[in-house]
Amino acid sequence: MKYFPALAATCFAIALWQAIVTLAGLPRFILPSPMAVAETWWTSRALIAEHALYTAAAVMIGLFAGVTLGVVTALQLAMSRTARVLIRPILVFSQALPVFALAPILTLWLGFGMGSKVAMTVLIIYFPVTSSFFDGLTRTPSGYLDLARTMQASPRAVLWHIRIPAALPSLASGLRLAAVYAPIGVVIGEWVGASRGLGYLMLLANGRVKTDLMFAAMLTLGIFSVLLYEAARYLTRNWSHEEEA
Repeated sequence: MKYFPALAATCFAIALWQAIVTLAGLPRFILPSPMAVAETWWTSRALIAEHALYTAAAVMIGLFAGVTLGVVTALQLAMSRTARVLIRPILVFSQALPVFALAPILTLWLGFGMGSKVAMTVLIIYFPVTSSFFDGLTRTPSGYLDLARTMQASPRAVLWHIRIPAALPSLASGLRLAAVYAPIGVVIGEWVGASRGLGYLMLLANGRVKTDLMFAAMLTLGIFSVLLYEAARYLTRNWSHEEEA
């Protein structure tokens, strides 16, 4: 029963989509019907799967690299005042730059392969993970810290046994955000320059006026993103103490 709201919302969206196409009499190249998209998805499943696997690989590599870098940076910021002075301004400045402006530069530097897509993903998820985890590390309940000082715990022991466990709910939030943003980073990179991936397939289909194929690739990306988010939510369920719906 916990999946009923999502199923009901999906059915409503599909019905509304079909109603718009039918009532407005829209041609297939403007807005294909759900059945047309489903038919194209099935007939082109091998092509879509090939590009989806490439995009998924780039997403997972970028997600792992971005989360690892974000966690390490947050720990450095929490432990070192010098790091906060030097790294925090750079971290904030990196988010002030539009990612679409950086994508062509990364493609120029790293080429049309997976490297530029991974770099774009890391750039997008680095700040949410770092910021969320660092906020958690700096908001440890004062009672825990007072008890640690009373027991004369070392700074390293306080970090590993008190501050990090207390910050896990914040890290869980950052990971769930990263799971949503990671596919966006890869697709942006594929739009700028690529020879494989769902983003490339969407551009190719759009250029050839195969709107149904474009929608099929886009929906595949959406399903993958939802599954990735649910996986992150499941893996961090004990960190955030989230009640199951």
